[in-house]
Amino acid sequence: MPRLLIILFLISPFLIAQQIKDNIKELNKISVVEKLGDYIPLDVPLINEVGDSVSLKNYFNSDVPVLFTFAYYECPMLCSQVLSSISTSVKNLDWGSQNRFKVVTVSIDPGETPELALKKKKFYLSEITDPEIKSNWTFFTTTQNIIDTLTNALGFEYYYVEERDEYAHPAVAFVLSPDGKISRYLYGLNYEPKDLKFALLEASEGKVGSTIERLLLYCYHYDATANTYTPFARNIMQLGGVLTLIFLGSFLAVYWIRENKRQKIAEQ
Repeated sequence: MPRLLIILFLISPFLIAQQIKDNIKELNKISVVEKLGDYIPLDVPLINEVGDSVSLKNYFNSDVPVLFTFAYYECPMLCSQVLSSISTSVKNLDWGSQNRFKVVTVSIDPGETPELALKKKKFYLSEITDPEIKSNWTFFTTTQNIIDTLTNALGFEYYYVEERDEYAHPAVAFVLSPDGKISRYLYGLNYEPKDLKFALLEASEGKVGSTIERLLLYCYHYDATANTYTPFARNIMQLGGVLTLIFLGSFLAVYWIRENKRQKIAEQ
């Protein structure tokens, strides 16, 4: 028995090292290859949550951006957290959709059904009160060929874990322009409403949002290392300088108008 324990003690570091090596090898299959500025194919068939066969381009036929996500509806962990985070962020956006954006979720499991997609849609939208968001968030299923086409276009690398009958995949959401251009990648399991709002404003290229909101976006830039939008000092100073000039110009204009009136009255 002591000899066996000594042998186990000696070989355990090698077993652990091999396990770590295998885990790293598996993790290398999960990745995101950013393709900012590329366009995704829109002329692809999907099946919505009520079983209708539709084209993805039908959801990119307006001036509003699209928040795009991959998931599989029977996912026991990560997908649920990603979709829950998006649902929470959309709910707390403090920016009634007013048809300002759409949300598209596509299953990466070709075996999943529209019935399951509808069940998940009802679950994740249960706490959202905005009726326009409810109608503008669609859950799709499709074939493996179309899944491969879309995941390759967006740089979403995942794989099927056969022994667990699960999919291993990264936690990421994509913000796309109204014509399908990849505008921003949002990573993690917490999508701050501020970041989501700025990303949608950025992707819309000024076509949605108020003037003040667009000015705020001018003062922020996306920090990929922090995975959030942060103040951009140079733009803030430039904007401050412009506002100062506008204020001074307005003040001087009012002053000159009043002085001209006084001179005319004095000359009478």
